[in-house]
Amino acid sequence: MYKAEQGGHITRQLRSLGASADWTRECFTMDPQLCDAVSEAFVRLHDKGLVYRGEYMVNWAPRLRTAVSDLEVEYSEEEGKLYYFKYLVEDSDGAQEFLPVATTRPETIFGDTAVCVHPEDERFKHLVGKRALVPMGNGRSVPIIADEYVDMAFGTGALKITPGHDPNDYTIGKRYDLPMINIMNKDGSLNENAGSYEGLDRFEARETLWNDMETNNLVIKVEPHMQRVPRSQRGGEIIEPLVSSQWFIKTEGMGAKALKAVEDGDIKIVPARFEKTWNNWLTDIRDWCVSRQLWWGHRIPVWYIGESGEKEYVVARNAVEARQKAVDMGHAQDVILRQEEDVLDTWFSSGLWPFATVGWPQNEGVVGSDLDRFYPGTCLETGYDIIFFWVARMAMMGIELTGKSPFNVV
Repeated sequence: MYKAEQGGHITRQLRSLGASADWTRECFTMDPQLCDAVSEAFVRLHDKGLVYRGEYMVNWAPRLRTAVSDLEVEYSEEEGKLYYFKYLVEDSDGAQEFLPVATTRPETIFGDTAVCVHPEDERFKHLVGKRALVPMGNGRSVPIIADEYVDMAFGTGALKITPGHDPNDYTIGKRYDLPMINIMNKDGSLNENAGSYEGLDRFEARETLWNDMETNNLVIKVEPHMQRVPRSQRGGEIIEPLVSSQWFIKTEGMGAKALKAVEDGDIKIVPARFEKTWNNWLTDIRDWCVSRQLWWGHRIPVWYIGESGEKEYVVARNAVEARQKAVDMGHAQDVILRQEEDVLDTWFSSGLWPFATVGWPQNEGVVGSDLDRFYPGTCLETGYDIIFFWVARMAMMGIELTGKSPFNVV
């Protein structure tokens, strides 16, 4: 209904301006032909070993209740607070010894699984190997570890490690095989791992917890602190890093091919200064989280086998093919199949646009077809602000799925 009412505004404006496009070729990414192309692309990428499902740190938007990609997160310099508090050393001799720790997010204390210091820090070397009591953690203790990642000059020189809610801590947690504790529900409220603070919104929990820590003589001080705050490009809310099961596409190899296309002159970027933007993003690219928890979009073409659980699944172009694949795996003809409810990132389908709109995959290899005549395209005119959102994705998908760069000039 929304598309039917609102979808034609842009094309009506273009017609009013006198654009002389062939309007019979107008397409929408949810058209049946393009939906088939999306499923085909996902299946082929999966068959190439480029699609996987895993538990990784994602950018979570609590109000939207969906993961968003790195490109949809904007960072702003904002004044916040740096909270200094005590991590009491377990079984310390004589006077109660503590590690002073600083954080901008006290509510994540419940997800701490270690305290980390620099191995050469004389102030704390003697504590490495001991354990510290999690503040307001009902006696739970965590190991005190040493790693050169810690900056001795920042804060107190002792770092709380929260692998489930911080991307840097996630890396340290993997290195030391630390447990990952998720303390947050999808709506941004704290879950059962926060004990008596369960159900409180993350920001309300921050204030309540800090007041309780003050009452229990665990607070050292609070200082103003300028910090980079991650906000959702869509709604402006503060992003919450958390570990979640999502679908990803491996992008290192695809990104390398798109880099080479520009380097070899297959794609020319005008003006040339934007090659730096292209190179920087594709050189330091992370795997692409393509699953979204939204109500409208292309459902991910994955079917889980059985009434519950998600360990066993098939990737298929449609339900009929999914059932046949399940049977080929040894399951009964009437086995229950449940399609993944998540939808694909909109930039996934948009990345197929140059070739899906002219007959891919139906007309692959057909001489004289639209795909043969009009792909690759000649020139793409676009905005510099979506070079990585869209243009690089079109290049990666085009080269990977067709073997050709989708356009000569950008």
